[in-house]
Amino acid sequence: EEDLRARVAKLRAELGIDALLLTRSEEGMTLFSATGELHAPALAREVFDVSGAGDTVIATVATMLGAGVPLVDAVVLANRAAGIVVGKLGTATVDYDELFH
Repeated sequence: EEDLRARVAKLRAELGIDALLLTRSEEGMTLFSATGELHAPALAREVFDVSGAGDTVIATVATMLGAGVPLVDAVVLANRAAGIVVGKLGTATVDYDELFH
């Protein structure tokens, strides 16, 4: 874990980026930023298919940031969305009701 933190810090410095979101499969995802770390544990109850989970994370974070949602909240929603899609067979989508209710 310390080696991971060091690698992330080095990558952030080399790329000049404020934050890096690392998806970690069944461990969830971790946001590394100048203000610290936020680990969001995986929320999936059952995993049927991981196809598209990363795409779901990217799409959700991008959409939420575009809507003015703070990064931390966008990551929490993306984690929830990924947990929903891996519980479905094949590549899947998440609708508003699934994400917010």
